[in-house]
Amino acid sequence: MASSKEYLQYIIEQLSDLEEITTRAMMGEYILYYRGKIVGGIYDDRLLVKPTKSALTYMPQAAYELPYEGAKAMLLVEDVDNREFLTGLFNTMYAELPERKTKKKTK
Repeated sequence: MASSKEYLQYIIEQLSDLEEITTRAMMGEYILYYRGKIVGGIYDDRLLVKPTKSALTYMPQAAYELPYEGAKAMLLVEDVDNREFLTGLFNTMYAELPERKTKKKTK
């Protein structure tokens, strides 16, 4: 099941206090970037984030869920209606997120 654009727009609105939130559509789902780093995504109308140490500390009761078959487990964010919570989560995670990989240009 693909994620709806309405759910994506709702999550983006909830994150509107943050600058540089971008998305990329991928096979009916959406990858979320915060200041150029992948923080998580929207999968089957669920917000899932990378399981960083800070995210686990911020959401100690969070469940691990698979975004899709064969993928690594991510943390389910259940409190998507709380803007302050989401803003705090993304800000807390940012330092631990890996830098975006650049593609090597072929000659």
